[in-house]
Amino acid sequence: FIHAADLHLGSPFRGLATKDAAVAQRFAEATRTAFSNLVEQAIELKVDFVVIAGDVYDGEWRDNAIGLFFNRQVARLDRAQIPVFVLKGNHDADSVVTKSVTLPASVQQFETRKPSTFRLDTLKVALHGQGFTDRATSDNLALGYPAPVPGWFNIGVLHTSLTGRPPHDTYSPCAVPDLVSRGYDYWALGHVHEFEIVARDPAIVFPGNLQGRSVRETGAKGAVLVTVVDNQVRGIERLIVDEARWHEFAIDLAGLETQPDLW
Repeated sequence: FIHAADLHLGSPFRGLATKDAAVAQRFAEATRTAFSNLVEQAIELKVDFVVIAGDVYDGEWRDNAIGLFFNRQVARLDRAQIPVFVLKGNHDADSVVTKSVTLPASVQQFETRKPSTFRLDTLKVALHGQGFTDRATSDNLALGYPAPVPGWFNIGVLHTSLTGRPPHDTYSPCAVPDLVSRGYDYWALGHVHEFEIVARDPAIVFPGNLQGRSVRETGAKGAVLVTVVDNQVRGIERLIVDEARWHEFAIDLAGLETQPDLW
């Protein structure tokens, strides 16, 4: 399966636009293209399902174009018989995104008032999650997640900062032992924009965001492909799908005394 998070579709890039409108437009388009690239990868790889752990949208829609774009992309997955499980994070919480479009029946959204569970009977996979009801969720949601389904591969889906991942805001804080205590086999996390395998047993993973959004988010971006055999995680592989990329370069200024010397 593919585990993705933090698509931030519709990100306005206002700060960047004041400095360079053309670059801002390029990154706005890249945010959408990155998700299209991910959908293409999912279809080519014939994955069993896709999990999106929060922040599909960057915030309230200015119009329906962003929602319609997302709908077109998940419809491609629907035609390929690849179900999608979506959890709402702080940017697309119930109180933020009020407009909606009709999504395919294969797209399932976790409840926000309490944890919910989706079962894939043929695969014996259970996905447990709870989305945000508002931007600032300070409760430890993980402690309320249900017990695992015995004998199945259990996935916890959560939008969280864990015990803190600066500069990200502290939302749905929890510790690794809280996640381990649920007895799940894999934790699909979102909110933190850097790729990180927090733990291996069980696997606790931040895939990072699909597309770098500022000079603070450098390097390759994407999702992860998770391979499971006999209810054991056998592989966690990055899928790089970004369309534009920020880099940081160090320049040796030794021997240069004035700014004109630099040029």
